[in-house]
Amino acid sequence: MLTNESVAQTIITQFGEAVSDFDDPYDLLTFSTTRETIISLITFLKEHSTLQVGFLTDITAVHYPDSPGKEFCVVYHLHSLINNLRLRVKVYLSNEDLHIPTAIPLFMSANWMERETFDLFGIIFDGHPDLRRILNMEEMDYHPMRKEYPLEDQTREDKIDALFGR
Repeated sequence: MLTNESVAQTIITQFGEAVSDFDDPYDLLTFSTTRETIISLITFLKEHSTLQVGFLTDITAVHYPDSPGKEFCVVYHLHSLINNLRLRVKVYLSNEDLHIPTAIPLFMSANWMERETFDLFGIIFDGHPDLRRILNMEEMDYHPMRKEYPLEDQTREDKIDALFGR
């Protein structure tokens, strides 16, 4: 029976200081790594004879505009169907360098997930065979999920604040 602690120890033994910030909210083993390590880490998890993490559930990103040097976080959700083990791996990127290697050689399903993450956040997946927008028009010159715009249109005059609990 695999536990989050034993899996975390296996990962730490293999990657040492390249992995950090281990936690397990809702029994989901979560940790961080670097862009230089992410592909070798996923390869290790996939090829490990015990862990057998063979399913890429999702790739997405989060924008933290108030975190200097860590403005973007690329998040990988992985699953071992055999062991019913779920993992969340985070890679933080700075606003000035939004490059990370593609995971397509390991999981073909990463293709559309990476395109969506590029489209919505502007993360560039190096080595992706067809990195272009998938949900929005090519003519868009911004990425809609970035927290760069106000939540409300301050010029609207048809809203009464009292109706919104203000």
